[in-house]
Amino acid sequence: MKKMSFMGIGPKIGVTILPLIAAAVVISVKYKYIFSYFAVSNRIMFFTGLAIVIAGSIIYFLTIPALLKGLKNTKLITSGTYYLCCNPLYSSIILLIIPGVSFMMNSWLIMTISVAGYVILKIFIRSEYEEMEKFFGDEFRRYRNETPEFFPFPLKKLLKVI
Repeated sequence: MKKMSFMGIGPKIGVTILPLIAAAVVISVKYKYIFSYFAVSNRIMFFTGLAIVIAGSIIYFLTIPALLKGLKNTKLITSGTYYLCCNPLYSSIILLIIPGVSFMMNSWLIMTISVAGYVILKIFIRSEYEEMEKFFGDEFRRYRNETPEFFPFPLKKLLKVI
């Protein structure tokens, strides 16, 4: 059986979003007075952002071994972080890591990159889903129907348990 592609849409998202992040960081530093949440840096906000970045990084690094195992065995992974949403790698970056950095740097401009990242994800994700359907067929369609695409709140699954 043919193996699935290792990279998925990650490089497409990265090539698009990394320059935006770099520009937002440079602009935020240069024009801090315009893009700050607060006029003065706030230690509580910094450490809150750091905690959010750490949480996002934990989710990201917990997801990688499951992803690699699934790719190696051409197996659909639906447990662990993949129980929470179909795209935990992208979610951890867009929902946690980027906003955490935004708080750490006291810059709402950086937070806008999360919105851009979500839009970029929605533009490119279809090709990844097509590949998943090709390999896993109905099993993937059921998983996708029952599991949130991006926001990790699997209400349908939780209601089945109750």
